[in-house]
Amino acid sequence: MRRALLAITGLAAGTTALVVLKGAPDARQVAQDLPAGAPGGTTAATPGAAPERAAAKPRPTGRPDATAARTPGAGRTGTGAGPRSTPAAPRTSAAAPKSTTRKVTGPVVVTEFGNVQVQITVTGTKIVNAVALELPQGGQSDLRSNRVDDTYSGTSGTVVRQQDANLDTVSQATATSNGYRQSLQAALDQVR
Repeated sequence: MRRALLAITGLAAGTTALVVLKGAPDARQVAQDLPAGAPGGTTAATPGAAPERAAAKPRPTGRPDATAARTPGAGRTGTGAGPRSTPAAPRTSAAAPKSTTRKVTGPVVVTEFGNVQVQITVTGTKIVNAVALELPQGGQSDLRSNRVDDTYSGTSGTVVRQQDANLDTVSQATATSNGYRQSLQAALDQVR
């Protein structure tokens, strides 16, 4: 029991010490972040740095390229007496390309049973939905069009799962399937 208590106490003390030491800023880093004429910060507070370099260092603007362009000798390594590290500016989400959702409509494809037209919803380059805007109607065409629409369209249809126009033909609806694929391929060509 006594050993367990000592082990837990030691673990807690060690963890606390690590957190405190890891979280404390390095004295050199604090001195580098202060402007050259700021009170409490002198060039002598930075061990290993030459006084003229500390005085000539421009204040960071948040844009790494702007600081590097104004600093003589920027990008050189190994010129100081000790290791010198500059904290990297945090990356913002504005630099990453934004995903935009848009609808792209394929052309009307004329088949022997009627017109077929497809519209896809795309986020970035990923298809998230497919809708048949126009399908053949009347008599047996209604049944065939419904089978094609049920198989290919929707957010969980074959188009969204496969992400291309290489679709299997729906049984007994060859002309409608071909028209759907042609309109879909034309819409995909507009996206990519």
